Amino acid sequence: MSTISLPDESPMLRREFIYGVATSSFQIEGAKDARTPCIWDTFCEQPNAIADHSNGAIACEHVKYWQQDVAMIADLGVDAYRLSIAWGRVMNVDGSINAQGLGFYRNLVEALVAKGIKVFVTLYHWDLPQHLEEQGGWLNRDTAYAFALYTEVVAKALGDRVYSYATLNEPFCSAYLGYEEGIHAPGKVGQANGRQAAHHLLLAHGLAMKVLRRCVPDSLCGIVLNFSTAYSASTREADVQAARKGDEYHNHWYIQPLLEGRYPDILNDLDAQSRPQVEEGDMAIIAQNNDFIGVNYYTRAVYKDDGHGWFEQVVPQGHALTAMGWEIVPDAFTKLLVELDQRYQLPPLYITENGAAFDDQLVAGEVVDQPRIDYFNSHLRAVDNAIRQGVDIRGYFAWSLMDNFEWSLGYSKRFGLVYVDYATQQRTLKHSALAYKALLSNRL
Repeated sequence: MSTISLPDESPMLRREFIYGVATSSFQIEGAKDARTPCIWDTFCEQPNAIADHSNGAIACEHVKYWQQDVAMIADLGVDAYRLSIAWGRVMNVDGSINAQGLGFYRNLVEALVAKGIKVFVTLYHWDLPQHLEEQGGWLNRDTAYAFALYTEVVAKALGDRVYSYATLNEPFCSAYLGYEEGIHAPGKVGQANGRQAAHHLLLAHGLAMKVLRRCVPDSLCGIVLNFSTAYSASTREADVQAARKGDEYHNHWYIQPLLEGRYPDILNDLDAQSRPQVEEGDMAIIAQNNDFIGVNYYTRAVYKDDGHGWFEQVVPQGHALTAMGWEIVPDAFTKLLVELDQRYQLPPLYITENGAAFDDQLVAGEVVDQPRIDYFNSHLRAVDNAIRQGVDIRGYFAWSLMDNFEWSLGYSKRFGLVYVDYATQQRTLKHSALAYKALLSNRL
């Protein structure tokens, strides 16, 4: 079996470098009846919203099998587990606490800590309670304040047993895919919607950071952002400018307010009605000090001019692709990390998601997923290259622990280190899981 390896002198082989696996609540938990409905429950009911017409009602039944899953995580030898809390499993519609749901997370955290596993909690991974969406969702400024109240409930319940709290996972996806393009829940469209949702998400982050500082001062607190390194389709000036605009609109729109208290210059290219409503003091709230920023990376993005002075993305060509149709370009990962480090005064970084979907097959009790092993090999080395160029990266989380509900693609794509037979809920470690385990067991 092939291995995942790093150069012998790599700083990523030192014990202080944290390795983990990651999941999210809606994608694995199931137990729909034990929480309030969320926007993804509603979205899954819309015709043709999900590629295979499935939903997350059962998923991997993690709420039922969590003890088995914790044992599996521990067996992998990882240092940390990144999970998300389902807002609607913790809070009832009337604002009261769901004691059973909060108890589930308390038991999960305690079991992980008992096995010496650091717990990285994400407070929001896209599953907004449906009743809040009916009041405007992330287009409603009040949702940011509701998020701060929910954050306080979780932080007080779990405390500093949680090693790290991230407020949001990938606000780009929530805002752009959910409120601007309509590809994700809640399926709204319009540039003004997307920009306003993004602002309220970032405001929610800032408000929640204040709560976390007060409630869990000894935990690491920050946010998780996704990035796709921007490339121009040609050396034409129009395409170069298109790549710059795409980079600002999709990447820097979310990190620049956090670190510099302002939106990128592309804000000025938007029509007045498409610009977010920003109240006095908002940007100062957003720009709270972060103990870390999580970086999620899967692929690059190539842009060209659309003929009207704006940008459009080009269909990938010239590189191997994952089952998602995403280019495999590890050098773009290094480029992203180094350029972010050069552009900003960054806090420490964690690679909070990195991985790939392939068409895995379970044959005679094994899943031989060599392409995924190759992906991890090349991308771990890309992180190593960035560290050697001075980027302060403290850890790496493989996405995902196990196959799960892949949002608008349903169960048609598999990202997991662990294969899930959804009919039986049988978990099988893929060859990539065994290779990842071997890497971790060989550290200094």
